Amino acid sequence: MKVVIVGGVAGGATAAARIRRLDETAQIVIFEKSGYISYANCGLPYYIGDVITDENALTVQTPDSLRDRFRIEAKVKHEVIFLDAENKCVTVKDLQTGKEFREAYDKLILAPGARPVKPDLEGTDSDRIFTLRTVEDTLKIHDFVDKNKPKSAVIVGGGYIGIEVAENLKKRDMDVTIVQKPDQLMNTIDHDMAAFVHNKLRAGGISLMLNSNVTGFRQENNKIMTVLEGNVEKESDMVLLATGITAENTLAKQAGLKLGIKGNIVVNDRMETSAPDIYAIGDAIAVKHFVTGKEAAIALAGPANKQGRIAADNICGLDSRYIGTMGTSVIKIFDMTVASTGLTEKAAKDAGMEYESVVLSPLSHADYYPGAKVMTMKVVFEKKTLKLLGAQIIGAEGVDKRLDVIAVAINSGIKADKLKDLETAYAPPFSSAKDPVNMAGFIIENIDRGLLKQYHWQEDAKLARDGSVTLLDIRTVEEYEAGHIEGYINIPLNELRDRLGEIKKDQPVYVVCQSGLRGHIACRILLQNGFDCYNLSGGYRLYSMVKKETGVSERAYPCGMGK
Repeated sequence: MKVVIVGGVAGGATAAARIRRLDETAQIVIFEKSGYISYANCGLPYYIGDVITDENALTVQTPDSLRDRFRIEAKVKHEVIFLDAENKCVTVKDLQTGKEFREAYDKLILAPGARPVKPDLEGTDSDRIFTLRTVEDTLKIHDFVDKNKPKSAVIVGGGYIGIEVAENLKKRDMDVTIVQKPDQLMNTIDHDMAAFVHNKLRAGGISLMLNSNVTGFRQENNKIMTVLEGNVEKESDMVLLATGITAENTLAKQAGLKLGIKGNIVVNDRMETSAPDIYAIGDAIAVKHFVTGKEAAIALAGPANKQGRIAADNICGLDSRYIGTMGTSVIKIFDMTVASTGLTEKAAKDAGMEYESVVLSPLSHADYYPGAKVMTMKVVFEKKTLKLLGAQIIGAEGVDKRLDVIAVAINSGIKADKLKDLETAYAPPFSSAKDPVNMAGFIIENIDRGLLKQYHWQEDAKLARDGSVTLLDIRTVEEYEAGHIEGYINIPLNELRDRLGEIKKDQPVYVVCQSGLRGHIACRILLQNGFDCYNLSGGYRLYSMVKKETGVSERAYPCGMGK
């Protein structure tokens, strides 16, 4: 059996190695357009910032290592330019010599990945404007920075690559500005959670120009002018275009393979395309979203590796199935970790789901053990069924651990309220006896049982300030005076039972505390005394961050703890 693989990196190289482990007699050939057969794609921004200093560390496998260990023939700088599905062969061009040749196959795996979106705007052909996708791109940017010592950079696009490169250029003492058309960075999290990201980037010295549409570029000597709508221009020494990626589907279109969402290649759960003996994996394919069951385009290294293994299994006679992708991801922003999985509120709304969310601000470990840091957790779930839909967590430490637990819970079909039952490792340096994941489950169970009614920061603006409702801030006097929401009266929680007579029973009471816990205690007191009470999800900490994108410090105490 002869297997030809188009593309290396994560999916293609994984598939090749798996095929060899399953079939010692198979002939395996990989054609890779770039000069590197298997490299750490996600590490590229960190080489630019000199966090990773050894260029060779970016290379996972080389053609020589694949040949020596696996007897795999890996050819770099070889581009597959034509696919003849009927006759089961491909035409390959040696990019170094220009020579073309045909290569037959019994089985073909398409792992061409994706290419950066380069907007069709005037001036993008400047040698001071870059994209980042391959090792060659990284080396080009790194060399430019080393030789030219640029003092400023504009990053167009605020996704993962844009943010990571922005941080790494900032580490090289550059003035960095992120420019993008949407009003928030990172579409994998909701607007309220993105406020924490914006605040962190600004605190780190990175400027943000949101709601700013780029219309073109103009080079003046050694400067690039990024032209925005409204005749606004931003000057810099270099520009990175990080406006997203699009599936590399040239061969698939040419061969008439079925394409789906955003032009990605359609595959079944065995990674088979619409043509016999042709498989496809990685960033180029359309996947099933694990939560919605609908077709999606999600480009991540973890899923690509799994897809490569599954394609290899099926080629070698096993029966392996891909269950879908839910977009579990994580990013470091200075000393902050941002992680997400599944659906955001916005995505749940767009999918037509009846959803609810809870926001809490637990500590990363026991409060009495030094060094505990606040994290912000948002869990989204279906109202009627309590099906877990997604989660977003932001903090300084312990974030990835909690996010991974929730991702496993979603994958396993565990209901949102049952997060309370999960048994996680506890010792004071690592967690609390009631882990943050458990706490999310407790809140959701209370909502489901009718023990807690909540409202969200978006709803505050709709609350009347004419005395027809009671707006109550139950934080301490010092907290209240340091900053509060307009129209809210202050009755500290510890005084609430003695001052119930100051609150009207014939109107709803909307309660706010710092992060939600004290507010819940207040609502339990009020509800059991005949009041109709609603607690602000996420508390004043979330509200103030969303409204100001500054405000409460990250070491703000969770409700009931600290001062």
